[in-house]
Order: sequence, then C-alpha cells, then structure tokens
Amino acid sequence: MHRRGAGHRGDLRAVALSTLEKPASSAATPRQALADFGGTYAVSALVAFIFAASGPVAIILAVGTRGGLSPSELSSWIFGSFFVNGLISVAFCLLYRQPLVFFWTIPGTVLVGPALGHLSFPEVIGAFHATGLLMLVLGLSGWVRRSMEAVPMPIVMGMVAGVFLRFGLDLVYAVRDDAAIAVPMIAAFAILTAVPALGRRLPPLIGALAVGAAMIALVGRFNSSGAQGLGLVQPNLYLPQFSWRAMVELVVPLAITVLVVQNGQGVAVLRAAGHRPPVNAITVACGAGSLVTALVGSVSTCLTGPVNAIISASGDKQRHYTAGVLVGLLALGFGLFAPVFTHLMLAAPKAFIAALAGLAMLRVLQTAFGIAFRERFTLGALVTFLVTVADVSILNIGAPFWGLVLGAAGSWLLERGDFSAGAR
Repeated sequence: MHRRGAGHRGDLRAVALSTLEKPASSAATPRQALADFGGTYAVSALVAFIFAASGPVAIILAVGTRGGLSPSELSSWIFGSFFVNGLISVAFCLLYRQPLVFFWTIPGTVLVGPALGHLSFPEVIGAFHATGLLMLVLGLSGWVRRSMEAVPMPIVMGMVAGVFLRFGLDLVYAVRDDAAIAVPMIAAFAILTAVPALGRRLPPLIGALAVGAAMIALVGRFNSSGAQGLGLVQPNLYLPQFSWRAMVELVVPLAITVLVVQNGQGVAVLRAAGHRPPVNAITVACGAGSLVTALVGSVSTCLTGPVNAIISASGDKQRHYTAGVLVGLLALGFGLFAPVFTHLMLAAPKAFIAALAGLAMLRVLQTAFGIAFRERFTLGALVTFLVTVADVSILNIGAPFWGLVLGAAGSWLLERGDFSAGAR
C-alpha cells in the first residue's frame, strides 16, 4: 500500500514536471554571458531598469502610503519586489537564454490599495500566498491557457481601466496642487514623446523623473529630515492571516492581472521579438516567486512587459538574455538598499510621486480603454468599469471583484453573440 502510494505520487510529480518547457539549448554560464554581452545590451538594460525603478516604484509608494503602510513596510515590499524577482530573472535568463525578466504586477498593486482600507496587511499577505499557490498549481497542471480564457479580455480590461483611473485623476490633481513640480514633468514627458528621436535617447518617463528632481532641488521642496543614510535593508517577515473576504476579493483578480494582463503582455512582446517564452515555466516561477515575496509583504510576481520590450528591442536576438541578466543584477542591488530609495522618494513632494505614477500609467490606461471598448463585450466592460470606479464593497468584498462578476454576467445575458463569435 505504501509502495503504491509512493508510486502514485511519483506519477503525479512526473506529469507536473512534464508540463514545464525544456530549454532549447544548454544554460548559459557566467563566462558565456560575459562573452555575449556588449554596449548595446548594457544601455538597454540600464534604460529598462531605470524605468522599473521610477514610475512603478512610485505606484507602490502611492498605494502603500494611502493604505497606511509604514516606511519599514514599504522598504520590505520593495526589497521583495526587486531582490527576489531579480534572482528569478537572472536564473531564467541564463537557463532559457531569453530575456525573461520578472518583477511585480502593477495592476495587482493598484488592486491592493482599496483593499487596505478595510483589510489588515496580514490578510492581504494571506491573499498573496493563496494567489501564488493558485498560479503554481495552474503552471504545473498546464491549465494556464484555459484559465486565461475564462474571462473575456475586454471585461478584464474594464476592471483594469477602473482601478487605474485614480492615477490619471491624481496626475490632474498634482497639477492643481503643485504646478511648479507637476507641469514641468508633464512638459518633459510630452516633448520626449512628441519627438521620437529625443525619446529614443531619453525615454519620456525617465526625462520626467529627471526634470521633477531638478525642480524639487530648484524650489527647495526636498524634506531632508525624512531621508535615511546609506544602509542595507532589514526585511520584515510576516505571518499571513487567511480570511474568506480577502480570498474572494483579491485572489482571483490578482491571478487574472498576473496571468492575463501582465504575463499575456510579456509573452506577446517576446514572441513579437522572435523569442519562444516558456509559458508554463513562467507561470510556475510566478507562483513560487509570489509565495516567497509574500513572506516580506510584496505583491505577486509576474513577467514584466515593458522591461522585456525594452531589452529585446535592439541587438542580436540570441544575445538579448544578457541584458536581462544585467537588469536582474541591478535589481538585486536596488533591493538590498531599498530603505535608502524608499526614504528618498518619500522625502519628495507628494505631487512628484503622483505625477510620476500618473505618467507611468497613461499608456496602460489608454490601452485598457482601447481593448475594453473596441469591439466585443463593450457593455460588459462598461458595467465592469462603472462598478470598479464606484468602489462600493459588497459583503466586505472590494469593487474590482464585483466588477468582473457583474460585467461577465451582463455580457452573458445581453451580449450572447459575442461569446459565440469568440472572446478574443
């Protein structure tokens, strides 16, 4: 009996492992990566990393401070988002010889904001653990694609547009409240976007960051008393608290933002560049990574779209992975000194964080609206958007979840033809 049980477990393990894609060639050694490295890949990696360490970090700080998290909790969150995911990125880039950089889900971060208003941080962390376990099971079972197709993309994007809308509004409010900081940042972003030749040399978001920092120095608005000297991170370790309302409110939306929104975008970007990303292995990495990062209070791991797009946009396809390795190494250093960067950002005016986060979200918000209201499921997407924006909790479960439920139900009742025509 014991022997049969052990054999059954072995069969299950073999089936699970068989779903993971094997690398097309042997893993790259550090010496091979150095030989493949070059100036083009160094510049791509630096630009991509600065992008990840600017606007997306501002979003974490904006969400966390609004949710009442302390600087220590925010530093721990940023440590997990960079250090742990940097390790995964280096390992996957070398193993598969592809630009496979992992960071954290930005839509998932935004989803957490409203939840922190009525859930404790340990309850939210419990949802992070449950989401990681769900993604791990989906990746090992090979059910990822079927799960990704469960909810039509326009309805998902209606939810994304609803949760991201506040960042667009905060950008407007930043102009109203602190024009001396926000207006020059917006002007720099607009000029670099309008002149592609300039934008290729200095990405618009990085230009806005630089101009904002210069304006803070010029008008003397930096609160040096809030800054911290050079020091290594001391991450917090959290015991999760599992509650049914956190599970219902966050787990499914978080998993959707990772598997459909973030990983879907990242896989599409890499395929467009000629790579063959291992979807199941990526999902397993996101699940396992989420379980680890949750221990220090970080939101779920995902395959990043923008960063992988930047590092796979130029140079030899076979050498793109070296840029991914450098991004991962830079992330390790950023994570180790997370308290320094956290305190520097928190010492800046609130309008700086709001403007930077809003500018980072503009294109994502534009894409979300475009997909949500372009063709099919537009009524369901509208219902999802309105319910999400209204931000009314039902049974102590947040609006994004109910937006998905009511939007899908509305489409099922009133847009049946769109289902028969194909969700995607």
